[in-house]
Amino acid sequence: MPPSRRFDILSKRDVNKETFIKPFPEAGLMVTDSPADPQPSLRIEGGQVIELDGKLRSEFDAIDQFIALHGLDLSVAEEAVATPSQQLARMLVDINVPRAEILRLTVGCTPAKMVEIVRHMTVLEMMMGLAKMRVRRTPANQAHVTNWRENPALLAADAAEAALRGFAEVETTVRVARFAPLNALAILVGTQTGRGGVLTQCAVEESLGLRLAMKGLTTYAETLSVYGTERTFVDGDDTPWSKAFLASAYASRGVKIRCTSGTGSEALMGQSQGCSMLYLEARCLLVIRGIGSQGVQNGSISCIALPEALPGGVRIVLAENLLATLLGLEVASGNDAISSHSDMRKTAKLMMQFIPGTDFICSGYSAVPREDNLFGGGNFDASEFDDWNVLQRDMQIDGGMRPISEGDALAVRRKAARAVQALYQEVGFPPITNEEVEAAVVAHGSHDMPERNPILDLEAADKFLTSDVTLLTVARVLQQSGFEEVARNILEMGRQRLTGDYLQPAAIFDRDFHVLSGINDLNDYEGPGTGYRPENERWEEIQRLPQEQSPHEFIKDHIGTPSDRLVELGPAERGSQQEVVVGIGPAFGTALNYTIGGFSHEDVLTAILTGIAHEGLVARVVKVYHSSDCAAIGYVAAHLSGSGIGIGIQSRGTTVIHKRGLAMLSNLELFSQSPSLTLDNYEQIGRNAALYARGLSPIPVAVKIDSGARLRLIVKTTLLHRRETEEVQHDKLPVEVRFDWEPDL
Repeated sequence: MPPSRRFDILSKRDVNKETFIKPFPEAGLMVTDSPADPQPSLRIEGGQVIELDGKLRSEFDAIDQFIALHGLDLSVAEEAVATPSQQLARMLVDINVPRAEILRLTVGCTPAKMVEIVRHMTVLEMMMGLAKMRVRRTPANQAHVTNWRENPALLAADAAEAALRGFAEVETTVRVARFAPLNALAILVGTQTGRGGVLTQCAVEESLGLRLAMKGLTTYAETLSVYGTERTFVDGDDTPWSKAFLASAYASRGVKIRCTSGTGSEALMGQSQGCSMLYLEARCLLVIRGIGSQGVQNGSISCIALPEALPGGVRIVLAENLLATLLGLEVASGNDAISSHSDMRKTAKLMMQFIPGTDFICSGYSAVPREDNLFGGGNFDASEFDDWNVLQRDMQIDGGMRPISEGDALAVRRKAARAVQALYQEVGFPPITNEEVEAAVVAHGSHDMPERNPILDLEAADKFLTSDVTLLTVARVLQQSGFEEVARNILEMGRQRLTGDYLQPAAIFDRDFHVLSGINDLNDYEGPGTGYRPENERWEEIQRLPQEQSPHEFIKDHIGTPSDRLVELGPAERGSQQEVVVGIGPAFGTALNYTIGGFSHEDVLTAILTGIAHEGLVARVVKVYHSSDCAAIGYVAAHLSGSGIGIGIQSRGTTVIHKRGLAMLSNLELFSQSPSLTLDNYEQIGRNAALYARGLSPIPVAVKIDSGARLRLIVKTTLLHRRETEEVQHDKLPVEVRFDWEPDL
């Protein structure tokens, strides 16, 4: 038997480029409910945890010890573990149970207890829980800004555009580690050009990251990796205590801290101890809470393809985001690394966070082309800005981005590139040429940029790191170079570091440097009519897509001067000869002059009449005023025709061949795919109508099927039909029309 053609086509679909495997618990390749996962348990004596999820204190590893000491709220832990998990799951989706009541208990849950709660929940229920439990009322988004050539002008320009597009945080990283100071500097200048208050970080080794923060070049950090097994922590040269110390070092310098964890990392490093991904992530989250971090970047992050290879993988990614919120942690919910070859699968995963909203929907939307993203490509990139904006508009959802015009983008990119050019000149860095600035303004990515000498830049970066140049120097130089607003924004970022207000839970800045956090912008969702939703100015902003058109402008190309070749003669009479009557709509050749396919009404009518003439028949043209419906126009034409055969044409081009005696909505041939009709098609329609009039049965006219036509043109179809309907006169009888034309016989 030959192979199935359909299965051959399916095998080539993008989704089948992915890897799908059966669970393998021993290797940690199981998203939840591994045989090695413990059952929830907790015993406290004398204020100390003596049993945690089936382990006695004498059996605790370093993670158990840290969770017992710092991760659990012992004042409610026994009550929390004793509360039925299904009851807690139902509280999450019950609009009558406020967030605070749930949070009071869940901060006392052990890792196994947390897993047991979400075991009872569907994806829909977890999304409802996420909408209620996220920390900050107002969702936000984070951008990745990197480029393969590590060009400072392009980094600054891309960061400025990202800030203007609404990203609340911008993260960069490096291809060569020594570039870190210059890259951090470029995105600092760029973001504060686009909008004051955007938080920035440079993802590098922690000691270097801390040095950059102390210079004032970065304002948050999220690269403090946390793992769910002791051996993985050791392999990462860390312990929960060392991470807590590092977090304190950052926070003491006024730097916002968010840890990174996510399902799959322990299995990837070969140290899962046979436990499921979700259970290990629950352990991570309790460690993160114990560290005192403001939040977590989780959602599998770089390991996303690992859980997605297993059954229920995407569900568990959503579950880990929800678990973080149950501990009061700000959540940057993944959607950064490429998760699928399939656009359908990729978008379906995104919706888990996009619809309920998270503190940061992406822990790095690639605001640059995928090939320039040094974090590993980017699940969504700069080519998909418009898609994201349309999704926000479609659903009336705030996804943390705003539409901008091309002119505004070019202006802010030029300003940022010139600012970093001036800064480089004044502090003695290798010059940024005018050619680089102009290229950065219009560039899509690195390949559009002239090359720089990386050796000179690396030498400058080394000197910069050990110099006494700080945020204050940068602000002063920019102010003296004429970039006063950028200088003020950078200086204000430094002042905010001293104030420390943005070290509140889940804090971001609005456009006026006001802090929005879990203190003054606490999520208050309790069902319909509550919580955050884009309204008023924000909803107006989301709606204003640059590509949005006025309905009147949209169809202006179909309106012209009324045809002087169509002359109304008087009331139409029923014919007695062998003929074809061509009925035209009430706007045909007058209020409208072109079909949806772009053909003039005169050319369409000429083609139809030529076809009729080729078959040796005469034709009359009748204008139908009482209806704009194609079937009704054809029905009238057939009843006025001496042969009983008529053609009906709407002004947008939809055509029908009708026969007297058939019901109005029946016909001989219907051509609903009017955008696909050519002049040759119209001529053949005339021929077939004439053949029917002669009593013959011609082969129906073949018209190409365009499955995308409705998607592209339904709005134009609606507007054209509405314009035609405006010309309807219900009491006016059909009118005979003379059309001056020359047949091509």
